[in-house]
This record gives sequence, C-alpha cells and structure tokens, in this order.
Amino acid sequence: MHTQSNYYWRIAGFYFFYFAFVGMFSPYWALYLKSIGFGVVEIGMLMSVQPVMRMLAPSLWGWLADHSGRRLMVVQLAAALSALAYCGVFFVDQFWGMLLVLAALSFFWSASMPLVEATTLTYLGKRSAHYGRIRSWGSVGFIVAVLGLGYALDYIDIRWLLWVGLFIMLGILLFSHLIPHVPVESHHSDDQPVLRIVMQPQVLALFGACFLMALAHGPYYTFYSLYLVEHGYSKSAVGMLWALGVICEIGVFFLMPWLMRHATLPQILTVSLALAVLRFVLIGWQVDSLPLVLFAQVLHAATFGSFHASSVALIHHFFRGRHQSRGQALFGSITYGAGGMLGGLLSGPLWQHWGASVMYSMSALAALLGVLLMRWKLRSVEGHSSR
Repeated sequence: MHTQSNYYWRIAGFYFFYFAFVGMFSPYWALYLKSIGFGVVEIGMLMSVQPVMRMLAPSLWGWLADHSGRRLMVVQLAAALSALAYCGVFFVDQFWGMLLVLAALSFFWSASMPLVEATTLTYLGKRSAHYGRIRSWGSVGFIVAVLGLGYALDYIDIRWLLWVGLFIMLGILLFSHLIPHVPVESHHSDDQPVLRIVMQPQVLALFGACFLMALAHGPYYTFYSLYLVEHGYSKSAVGMLWALGVICEIGVFFLMPWLMRHATLPQILTVSLALAVLRFVLIGWQVDSLPLVLFAQVLHAATFGSFHASSVALIHHFFRGRHQSRGQALFGSITYGAGGMLGGLLSGPLWQHWGASVMYSMSALAALLGVLLMRWKLRSVEGHSSR
C-alpha cells in the first residue's frame, strides 16, 4: 500500500513539471518569438492563445471528468496529447502555423491543472489549508526553469528553449501516470445543476474579482521580460526577478495555514488585490529603480501566492462533491483563461500606442475594480471552513 507521503510526492511532482513549463513559456517564449521575426502585436496575439484555450478547454474537460467519473484518465490523456502537440513547435516559424500549434498545445495542456487541483483538495480533505505546501512544488519547478534558463540564455542560442520545453512535457506526462486515485465524496449539492451554484451572487462576484486579477496580470505575463530587457536588464537579471517573485510566492504558500487562522479567505483575497494595485503602479512607473522593481517582485507573494491559494479554497468552498472538477475548471476558464486572454490581447495595442507605463496603469485599475467587487459582495463569507 502507498502512504500519504508517497501520494504527496506524486502530486507534488506533477505540479513541479507543470509549472516548470510555465517558467519556460511565460518569461521566455516571447523572446523566442521575437528571435524568429515576430512583431509586438503578433507576439501579443500568440501569447494570448494559451489563455484563450484556458478559457475554452477546462470546462469541457471538467465536464468530461465529472460525467465519466474518471478524472485521472482525463489528466493522462490531456498530458499525452499536449506533449504530442508541443512537438509541432520544432517545425513552424510562420504566424498561422505557430498559432495553430500553440492552440492545440494549450487546448490539451490547460485541461489537466483544474482536475489536479480538485484531486489535491479532495486528497487533503479537512487539511485543505495545507494546499500551499503541495502547490509550492509547482513554484519550485517554475524557479528552476526561470533561473536556469535566464542564465543559460545569456550563453546559448534561444532555440534550445524548444528542447527544454519537450523535456518538461515528458515530465508532465510521466507524473500524470503517478498521481493517485482519490475517490470523490458525495455531497448534498450533487443533484443541483452546476449553474445554480454559479449564479449565486457571491460566486459571481468571486469569479469577477478573479477575472480582473488575471486581466491585470495579462501585460505582466506577456511583456514583462521584453519590458525589462528594453530598459537594460540582462536575461539573467530577468530570470532572477521572475524567480524572486516566485520565491516569495512559496513563502506565502507555507504561511497560508497561519493566515487562514487570522483572516477570512475573502479578506486575504481582497488584500491581495489591493497590493496588486501598488505592484503594477511600481512596475509601470519605476522600472529604472532597481530597489522598487525588487519590491514589486516581492509583492508577487500577494498578487499570485495568497490570491491563488485563497481563491482556489473559496472555489472548493462553493463547489463540492461531484461539482469539484467543474468548479475548478470554471475558475481556470474565467480567471486565467478569459482574464488572461483579454489582458494579453489588450497589452500589445496599449504598449504600441500609449507605452508600457499606461499599459501597467491599466493593470492597476483592473485590480482596483477587483477590490471594490470583493468589498461589495464577499465580505460576509467566513471562509474558515478549511482550517
């Protein structure tokens, strides 16, 4: 028989490789696209393909997982097909070919994470406050990728990025077959249509606030590396700045049990959004001040770390039983999918016509709207159920 420790490392391994791919793709793929001749608007469109698919695909895969009752089989199928689709990047260097390859890759790659999130929270049960300790291994994977590549790309051709991505994809595929089967417990809401849960005012407000946070991060994930390089930062410095943010994120993941003993989940989420306002103002207007750029990256602890942990826990609070997969899938679709897509698509024209400072100011405004939405509808949710 396998122990809980065995299960922990199996799930943690999947997170490690899944977010190592993010650490390869988000900071450096735009640099690769620029190296093969794409312009700013084309890069913005291509980098937005992934969030488009994260908007469309997870709900379909979540429905399939809940309907079939075979969540892990769906994760394994998605991992295999995403690895196969990724191989296409070796053969295309034109816009439409790259668009199609990234669309296929993202359609399958984005399927698995909401299902694994649901598996992790089911596995933890009443210990869901410790979700961050498992999820932190995804952050470690991100750091290994972003730091390693940041240094390596100062010395090697950026086309080696393609082979790194393939290795990571094979790691995702391997661990998709090692994740344990965790039975889903029945819940009194199982017979309700999922739309009834979604249409609750508090759930709509939660989705809205999370959408706005992802919208705010669209310019960050699309153009932050290019923005820093244009202001004189080396690729290794870019990698270190990305890694600093994620190191702080890991710290918050481990602090989440303590935070959840002293504040409700909506309070944590609201403060995360408020700190995002400050962070994007600093990025937009103080990029030439290294101390303030460093401080802005420290704030990633809030704008992603505590934001993600508290929002995932709130989704788990509202979507129970057989609705778990679809709840996490809807969260991924609306937040990192629709929000990230719109943020990425708007970032290219904003930068091109008004400059990066205005672009990041719009990010700050989106986060501020999220704060107002949280204060309006979600103050009354206790959110302590996962202590």
